[in-house]
Amino acid sequence: MRLIATTLLGLLLATSAAAKDSEPETCLRNKVWDGYADGWGIRTMTTTEIQPGKTKNYLVTLYRGNEYRILTCGQSTVANLDVLIYDAKGNLISRDTTTDREPVLSFTPKDTSAYYVVLYLRELKRVKRAAEVSMAVVYK
Repeated sequence: MRLIATTLLGLLLATSAAAKDSEPETCLRNKVWDGYADGWGIRTMTTTEIQPGKTKNYLVTLYRGNEYRILTCGQSTVANLDVLIYDAKGNLISRDTTTDREPVLSFTPKDTSAYYVVLYLRELKRVKRAAEVSMAVVYK
């Protein structure tokens, strides 16, 4: 039984090591690693596909006293990716105002609470299908 478990673990690790990160994942991983040197820790990190004009919403608990940054990277076909933060009641708290594929949003909550981090794929450069984007919430 132990041999089977060891073999399965080895196969899993080999498969994980062989998997290649996508363009947005590599971009975001570099930003997160760079942030470690400045004292930032990671709260959450994910990669997904979004259709143009659609959103992906993430519910996260953010704690009073911490400073947060939402880091993003979209694949090269992304012309404009937006990041927004809403409170639990659906009120817009903050949003980025850039027109690019790697917006960053900083936020320091006044209270510990649940917030929605929303990624909105506003526009693609050329292809009219889904684009891959990565997002991380980091804190200090």
